[in-house]
Amino acid sequence: MSLSTAGLEDLTEDLERFDNELQKFSQLLGLDLVGCEADHIALRCHQNATAERWQQGLLQIGTEFSRAMINGRPICLYRLHQPLAVAGLTIKVVELPWPGEKLYRHEGWEHIEIVLRGDPATLGVRAMALIADQALVTPGITFKTSSPQGENERLPNPTLAVSDGRTTIKFHPWSLEEIVASEQE
Repeated sequence: MSLSTAGLEDLTEDLERFDNELQKFSQLLGLDLVGCEADHIALRCHQNATAERWQQGLLQIGTEFSRAMINGRPICLYRLHQPLAVAGLTIKVVELPWPGEKLYRHEGWEHIEIVLRGDPATLGVRAMALIADQALVTPGITFKTSSPQGENERLPNPTLAVSDGRTTIKFHPWSLEEIVASEQE
C-alpha cells in the first residue's frame, strides 16, 4: 500500500526506514514477528500542525473509528482501506497521537503493537517468553510496563514496551478495536 496521498509523503519515505529498523530490532530480540498478531502501527510528532496534516491524509486512505483523550492528549485511530505491509506483518490500523509533553527523537513511525491473547495479569511474562535470553541483558534495550486507559475503557489494558530508543514493540492482551468496542458497551 502506498501512503503517497497528499499530506503523507514524509510517512511514505519514513516507512522504509521503520520497516528496516523493525526487522533488525526484532532479529536482535529473537522475536519472530511473522508469527505474531499485529494490531496497529503508531506515529509520533512534535507539532499539532503535523498531526493535523497526517490526520487529513489518513482520512483519505482510511476511516477514523476512535478519538479519545488519553494521558491528556487526543489519540485518533484509523482503519486503513488497504493494510500496510511492515516487517512481514499486515497492519490495518494506524494510531495517531497528538503531541504531548514528551519529545520523541524522530517524527514518523515509532512503534507497532502486538496482541498476546490471554490473562492480562500474565501479559509481561508471556511477552518476555517470546524474547531471546541474550536480548534481556543487551545494553540499550529497555522494558517498560504501563496501563494506559481511555476514559470509558472497560478492559484491562496492560502494556509491555520493548525499545532500543529508536524502534519500539509493544504487547497488549487486546486489540485496539476490542478496546474501543468495550467503551461502547
